[in-house]
Amino acid sequence: MNLPPTRLASTTYSSTNLTQWQRFARQVYTLKLESPSNVDYKVLFMGRHGEGYHNAAQTFYGTPAWNCYWAEVDGNGTAIWADAHLDPAGIAQAQTANAFWAHELAVQRIPAPQTYYTSPLYRCLQTANITFSGLDLPSSQPFLPLIKHGLREGISIHTCDRRSNRSVIHAAVPSWPFEPGFPEYDQLWNGVTAETSSAQAIRSRKVLDDIFGADPSTWISITSHSGEIASILSVLGHQPFSLNTGAVIPVLVRAETVKEQPSPTTSSQPWTGQPMRQEYEMK
Repeated sequence: MNLPPTRLASTTYSSTNLTQWQRFARQVYTLKLESPSNVDYKVLFMGRHGEGYHNAAQTFYGTPAWNCYWAEVDGNGTAIWADAHLDPAGIAQAQTANAFWAHELAVQRIPAPQTYYTSPLYRCLQTANITFSGLDLPSSQPFLPLIKHGLREGISIHTCDRRSNRSVIHAAVPSWPFEPGFPEYDQLWNGVTAETSSAQAIRSRKVLDDIFGADPSTWISITSHSGEIASILSVLGHQPFSLNTGAVIPVLVRAETVKEQPSPTTSSQPWTGQPMRQEYEMK
């Protein structure tokens, strides 16, 4: 487990007799209080899913054989890795994360997430459910993650990147809501073409825009994938950071809403409100 990144460095704060997390939380709320109305701060707890059968298969066969053949089939007759589920090691990693959160909530007084988001891929549904179920959470902040299509892994021709139908996901986690417009079938994975890194970056930015534009919460949990978390970190301007399966990284983000300048044009345009966009900065 690569959980130590969630522990705060020994930063000096003005408050005393508080845990590091409590002092950090006070600092975050001070930043929010002292910021203009178009600036917001959020702390994103971004967690990678636990080990899936696709991860174990890649280790077993080796990356060359995995990429050339095995990743493009649904399984090997013993294990299935199309929309891979967690293997026993991955379940154990999620249970370790659950114990870690329980300790941090009770002892270090880490702020509980106010909102939860997850990738629609099955390994993330399992990881989020095991990680956060049974914790002593505030009654006003229940664990009820929103399933967001944009948090899925980078879309390759590998079958592990193909998601299950919406009805299958709903049967697995019937109380979890889907974001509006979530389709029944996976309309993006085709097994022939792959998403480029630049296209994934656009998708990642849209996810951030959705969250920062619509969610007033400060403390947010995101359960996703190594590639998608890396893409989000890149969009945020964060230094590259590789997460092991089951690991979590907390990131403080400053977002500023700015007016976009209209593009020069010689044609007549209808009168519209001036568009807005988010600019992000690592803190």
